Amino acid sequence: MSAYSSDQDLKVMDATGNGVEVDVATNLLNGTVRLSMLWTQEIYLHPDDAERVAQSLLRAAEQGRGTAEAGGPELN
Repeated sequence: MSAYSSDQDLKVMDATGNGVEVDVATNLLNGTVRLSMLWTQEIYLHPDDAERVAQSLLRAAEQGRGTAEAGGPELN
């Protein structure tokens, strides 16, 4: 079982159509936020998709703060 919870509302794919996806997830144990680009090391986003990724990161940061404040393990 993964400690990470992905943002299920984020459906962003690479603008070039090569199938690369963005994933934003929050660690439910300690509140850290993970940004992943699945299947590659880089991704090209349309401006609207870039904004959606930024909004997802903000949501994950807020969730992570709540987890950390609730007594999750110390962040390094």
